[in-house]
Amino acid sequence: MLDSETKAVETPEDHAEELRLWLRMLTCTTLIEGEVRGRLRQRFDVTLPRFDLMAQLDKAPDGMTLSDVSKRMMVSNGNVTGLVERLVESGHLDRRTSETDRRVQVIRLTKLGRAEFRRMAAEHETWIADLFADLTPKDVRELMRLLAKTKASAQRSAGRRRA
Repeated sequence: MLDSETKAVETPEDHAEELRLWLRMLTCTTLIEGEVRGRLRQRFDVTLPRFDLMAQLDKAPDGMTLSDVSKRMMVSNGNVTGLVERLVESGHLDRRTSETDRRVQVIRLTKLGRAEFRRMAAEHETWIADLFADLTPKDVRELMRLLAKTKASAQRSAGRRRA
């Protein structure tokens, strides 16, 4: 099965360079994300969204509101609620009512949740290093520079569209 990038290269006259670049970026992202998802599932029996939720909470020892978590993860409150329920049931998260607003729930990692997340995060870091092992430090710096420029360009374009 061909990925989008390969299909575009087969008929280059039909695609602008920018489209080919987008497809290459998408292919890389999809490939890496798929590998990370598979490794998380196989090694820890955890989904990527659960890992991402725990990563957000690891940065906030006092906890976060569901709304703040969903903004950081760029998903709906409904998506976060389901993840939270399962992680509370498994003993990885603690949920309590906010002291300042009884309508707001604050969640945080339990001691078990923090310990298990940190173990997963250490392996995750090793996996990412392995996936990028063929890039030199200079390659990484250059790619980071170019991606920062790409991000700024996309943000400017989105800003013009909204204006």
